[in-house]
Amino acid sequence: MKPTIALFTGDPAGIGPELVAQLLADGTAQQAADILLIGSRPVLDDGMRSAKVRVDLDFGAAVRAPARPRVVDWARVNEGEFAVGTVGQKNGQYMLDGLALGLDLCQRGVADAMCFAPLNKAALRAGGMQHADELHYFCELLDFHGSCVEFNVLESLWTSRVTSHVPLKDVSALITREGVAAGVELLTRGLASSGIKAPRIAVCGLNPHNGDNGAFGTEELETIGPGVELARERGFPADGPFPADTIFVRALRKDGAGYDGVLTMYHDQGQIAMKLMGFDRGVTVPGGLPISITTPAHGTAYDIAGRGIANTGAMQNAFALACRMGATRMQTA
Repeated sequence: MKPTIALFTGDPAGIGPELVAQLLADGTAQQAADILLIGSRPVLDDGMRSAKVRVDLDFGAAVRAPARPRVVDWARVNEGEFAVGTVGQKNGQYMLDGLALGLDLCQRGVADAMCFAPLNKAALRAGGMQHADELHYFCELLDFHGSCVEFNVLESLWTSRVTSHVPLKDVSALITREGVAAGVELLTRGLASSGIKAPRIAVCGLNPHNGDNGAFGTEELETIGPGVELARERGFPADGPFPADTIFVRALRKDGAGYDGVLTMYHDQGQIAMKLMGFDRGVTVPGGLPISITTPAHGTAYDIAGRGIANTGAMQNAFALACRMGATRMQTA
């Protein structure tokens, strides 16, 4: 059986609608999953017009999607006239409602996973979101109070981090033994949710040369290393810490000694490497939540919205990963 994916067009003022149109145009996505499409008629039409494609859609409420993508009936299904390339309250509210609908479909078991096109955080806040990012907005809607984190995925390599959107000067104090162990556990569970059995995790150090045995800092000896050991004791094996300037070389080894996931200590430690390796192919996964969600790692690209030139690589990868995660959820339900 194919998984059912709730697919949302994202920010109507950005490249999301045309990315979704391109994704659906050749029928490959429909072969991989039943699709519940969240988007308004005018936005979908604009996306197809920009991408210069036509997609045969089925409009109306659906419990399970047919061979054609079924556009879900919702309050904004006929809403249009969004100012392309512009942050506004209207597109922010549209995004918040679309995300809420996708989460609801997953919670009720109508969809097995959700994939959404890029969002604009400024527009989300203009539309009423009170959180710093959509991950914590999801937590509120799902009434979820457990640990959560943002995973970044580039094909077969996943990354996560112990600290995220905080000043660099605060990072050291925020790294704890428990935080490292929890990070290993979350990353292990995230990889397992995509069908990877016995994931291999590498943990990154904080200081230059991994602290050089305490010469350039002691976090590796006093906190990070013990955190790795704690994760192992809890049944979530990991290796490290390894120096930050070689950990991705180590992870990508093709001789069988590589890793499926890398746990970094702060935001840019992993983000720079991942975006250098594949800016147009990366996927973001809100991890730790009770449902599976994916989205392209890049933004809404307001500067090229509506021109039909956006690269679809990350959108295709996000959808493919949502299908794998949805299929794994079906098998374990």
